[in-house]
Amino acid sequence: MNVTVPTAGLVTPLHRPDWSTRRLKFLFERRTRPVMVDDGIVTAFRDGVVTLRSNRREDGFTMADKEIGYQGVEPRDLVIHAMDGFAGAIGVSDSRGKCSPVYTIAVPRKGRLQSHTLFWAYYLRNLATSGFIQSLAKGIRERSTDFRWNDASNLLVNFPDFETQKAIADFLDRETVRIDQLIEKKQLLVELLAERRATRIAALLTNGLNTEVKFTDTGIPWIGAIPAHWSLIKLRYLVKIRTGGRDTENRVDDGEYPFFVRSDTVERINTYAIDDEAVLTSGDGAGVGKVFHHYEGKFDFHQRVYAFTDFKKVTARFFYYFLSSFFQYQMTQHSAKSTVDSVRMPFLQGMRFVVPPIEEQDEITRLLDRDVKTSITLVNGVRDSIERTRELRSALITSAVTGQIDVATWGKRGTTDRQLDAIEADMAATAQPQRHEAARA
Repeated sequence: MNVTVPTAGLVTPLHRPDWSTRRLKFLFERRTRPVMVDDGIVTAFRDGVVTLRSNRREDGFTMADKEIGYQGVEPRDLVIHAMDGFAGAIGVSDSRGKCSPVYTIAVPRKGRLQSHTLFWAYYLRNLATSGFIQSLAKGIRERSTDFRWNDASNLLVNFPDFETQKAIADFLDRETVRIDQLIEKKQLLVELLAERRATRIAALLTNGLNTEVKFTDTGIPWIGAIPAHWSLIKLRYLVKIRTGGRDTENRVDDGEYPFFVRSDTVERINTYAIDDEAVLTSGDGAGVGKVFHHYEGKFDFHQRVYAFTDFKKVTARFFYYFLSSFFQYQMTQHSAKSTVDSVRMPFLQGMRFVVPPIEEQDEITRLLDRDVKTSITLVNGVRDSIERTRELRSALITSAVTGQIDVATWGKRGTTDRQLDAIEADMAATAQPQRHEAARA
């Protein structure tokens, strides 16, 4: 049963008329504490973890030269990120430290209406992940997603007694840990499948299908030994290289031709620069070494995208597999930097390619096409399972903090186990035909 209390102010969706209803400011008060010089920086991450930044990662943050406005954080404080709260950056701190003034630090008020901080972290994060906070913020300030204390404190919230809050928080701690562990295992499986696919591709591209032939050492560590009748040729002798003449702003919704930009997303456009078979890759930006396309027909492309055409001694498909598989290795050899944000023509022209006879190239790419299709299907099945598991987690939190389920009996009935088993069964059913196909090959 969904109930919304028709009261002026910021009203959250309510589900239990037998629970209490108050504004959040009567349950929590904002707390501003001094900081110590050696306090570490506490960060609220979007997954709800609030901890010292050094406990997770240091990269990707802007460090302030002056700590004006920093405030102290204590363990068990409720922490809300004003600008990232809509995305889930709300939780209970596990550490002592300091955070910037963009955060709200709140603690339970003392009095008759006791508040269990962890329950309220789940409650508020549920409002965030369900989109309520974002819609609320936009309603207050157009094109803004800020969720500051004035907004949070005026929320009209619906909640049970303290003991029930604690029971719900304990229940969610147990259940979400189990679900998170399963999600982590699935993510590791995705990585393992991707690594196996990459290893398989690299082995076929450098060793071929017949391991009984004579091999010769190339002297190149990332290539190793190759069949003696194969060739090692620089890219400049295999293809024609050109760059596009368009910018991203030239894209046209529902355009007639594909428009290759510096990402995996293929845009559309009403012009074409090439009508041929080509392999394309990003020349700069985040897509360097990660974005590769193989296409045949009319298309246009970005001014910082390279197109390889007019293939000699190599098929476009073999070239695509080799370029996408070994680009990063060659880039590492070419540059002293661990990450490279742009690629220049001389580097491309000097790239080394292993070139088998055309007949062997065709055999290898046919096998790779089949193997990659099977692997992608398996990976997509696992990713779909991860998404369904995350949806189960979110639904479980919503049901618990709004009183739709009885947490005391939920575990005894094994409901979470049955739902997880159903997701696993669906994933296995998807993977089974692909495993049979791979075994027959």
